[in-house]
Amino acid sequence: MSEQPNRDPWIQELIDAYNGDTRMTDKQIRIVAAAVEVFAEKGYAAASTSDIARKAEVAEGTIFRHYKTKKDLLYAIVAPIMSKMLAPFVIRDFVKVLDAPHATPESFFRAVIENRIEFLKRNQPMVQILLQEIPFHPELRERFKQHVMPRVLEKIVPVIERFQREGQIRPMPPLTAVRLCASAVIGYLLPRYIMAPDADWDDRREIDETVEFLMRGLRP
Repeated sequence: MSEQPNRDPWIQELIDAYNGDTRMTDKQIRIVAAAVEVFAEKGYAAASTSDIARKAEVAEGTIFRHYKTKKDLLYAIVAPIMSKMLAPFVIRDFVKVLDAPHATPESFFRAVIENRIEFLKRNQPMVQILLQEIPFHPELRERFKQHVMPRVLEKIVPVIERFQREGQIRPMPPLTAVRLCASAVIGYLLPRYIMAPDADWDDRREIDETVEFLMRGLRP
């Protein structure tokens, strides 16, 4: 195998996700990296294997020797991330937030938002593919439900319950509180980093307003 070039962290994470099962060849690495960029830019439906081959600098037939269909290529990108990389990566970052001494819900939500901002900055192409494709692929939705959501909830729900016991968040089902908070946070992060990243954003004000919005709904 030829010497590996420097890669973005998300590409290296993807490659590492394969190690231990089937090691990727240099051509596979180039194909997968190119597919991530093309899928993120055009979406799965509009992307073509010829676009991917051109970006990867391989013959289109080479793609089909490694991946029988375009859908197989999509799953080759998403499946290992869901099952091996994404869930542990998300939890690892959340643990950093949850282990910190947050005395108030405001400080907790601000830390979560800032943490997710850093996650999006590092992994924007992969996040974009997941957001584009999960609604249209039942298999991907099932993987997300199995590998990501339970591990996220088992970390966040106890934090909400603690703030409720302390009287800082009004009584409501903890999962309802998590859902409402997630909706508000995602409502900021998606437009900011995925849908309209080039707009004129005042990030500090957006974070402040999002936290205040959350607390108005959660205060006793």
